Amino acid sequence: MNENLIDLKDLNMSEEELFSHVDHSSLESEKITAPRYSYWRSVFRVFFRKRINIVILSLFAVILAFTYIYPLLVDYDPFANLMNSSAKHLLPGVAMERLGKNIHWILGAGASGQSTFDAVWFGSRISVTMAFICAAINLIVGVVIGAVWGFSKKVDIIMTEVYNIIGNVPYILFISVLVLIFSAGFWTMVFALTITGWLGIAYFIRTQVVIIRDREYNLASRCLGTPIMRIAMKNILPFMTSVIVTLAATEIPSYISYEVFLSYIGMGMSDMSLGRLIYQAENAMLTPGWQFEFWSPVAVASIITIVLYVVGQNLGDASDPRTHM
Repeated sequence: MNENLIDLKDLNMSEEELFSHVDHSSLESEKITAPRYSYWRSVFRVFFRKRINIVILSLFAVILAFTYIYPLLVDYDPFANLMNSSAKHLLPGVAMERLGKNIHWILGAGASGQSTFDAVWFGSRISVTMAFICAAINLIVGVVIGAVWGFSKKVDIIMTEVYNIIGNVPYILFISVLVLIFSAGFWTMVFALTITGWLGIAYFIRTQVVIIRDREYNLASRCLGTPIMRIAMKNILPFMTSVIVTLAATEIPSYISYEVFLSYIGMGMSDMSLGRLIYQAENAMLTPGWQFEFWSPVAVASIITIVLYVVGQNLGDASDPRTHM
């Protein structure tokens, strides 16, 4: 035992240096030393930890740049080469030889001699904007109503009956009828996609709220007389951030898919969206040598929806606090 003892003289320190009086403070003793936690900083730290997310996010930034910035820099006229028969239905290589070696013709020329590349990105701006607007409306309305729906038994009785009636009507059929009733335009499509689109989100949020509404802190808030809306907004929804982000990841691409599908069957927007481009190029798919002008908007629409979905899903996973450890 003596071999493990240390001789204080070997430290070459005075007694004042070795032993000093420390004042006791009750406030200081209650402080807990711990690193500060920032939720969103932890979210982005987890998100950017995976290199694939950086690649996908970079691709997403490129898509947004071509969707919103590129159309502002280009003077696009779909009928500029309408009278030039040699400029119609051209593959990329032929189009660049006849019309110039630049970015406008890397996807060839369409039925009117227009640049397929420019047409795709002008159409993407309409489709992506519509998807973002529809997602914002449906998520805000669905999350708020779903939170109250899951916490109030009176609202639950009414909304459950509404959901049982409307929820059993095929969504695509409901949208098609509304588009046929009103003129097929941008805001008509937004109205058709949002008039009942929030209901499914609200029911999903309601189910999640029911799971956590009877926890101790919520029961204590109700006993103290806290309004239901405040409990839902302050006590419940903050715990569902990852769920809401994941919902957005699935909703935004789905609206683009609905728009493309309805336009492809001739019931979509009159605006030159991605779906409208695919619809107009339908005959080109069956003509040898013209298929490229059909598959170009199909490929761009697919890439946009896949990238939006993957970015949203990975961000939703990073939003889960359990991944921040």
